[in-house]
Amino acid sequence: MERKTVEDVLQQGIYGPLETKPEERRKYLGSLRERIIVALTQSQVAETNIFPQVEQFMKEYPEAKLLLNGNMAYEELSKYVKLAAKNKIEHKIVTNKEHETDIGLVLAMSHAIDKEEIYISQKIQIPEKRPEKKSLFAKLFKR
Repeated sequence: MERKTVEDVLQQGIYGPLETKPEERRKYLGSLRERIIVALTQSQVAETNIFPQVEQFMKEYPEAKLLLNGNMAYEELSKYVKLAAKNKIEHKIVTNKEHETDIGLVLAMSHAIDKEEIYISQKIQIPEKRPEKKSLFAKLFKR
């Protein structure tokens, strides 16, 4: 067990607990790279439509937490806030006025998952299940 000196205790009292990887935490809205399921840039978040992959990941990881960049306009974030509420995902708007990041959204776990690819390069269309269309012949002659 690591022993703390009086100086360490005083420093933590004044400045708060020491943070691991502070640069990485500033970039990823308070999270660490190893915990991230998916991340979107600010310009991706600002797009009119949501990225369907984000909703897909919310369904796959119901215990994840959504972090949104508070330096962006709420109008741009609101669609993801609603998506998080719909999927019962906890969300938090993170504002850091001292540091800029190009990250607009992070869906992350509370523990490491070490996902290799966290960025989405393009939207994919997740096919919607449509009711099967029956021909007139099939409607007339039900089995």
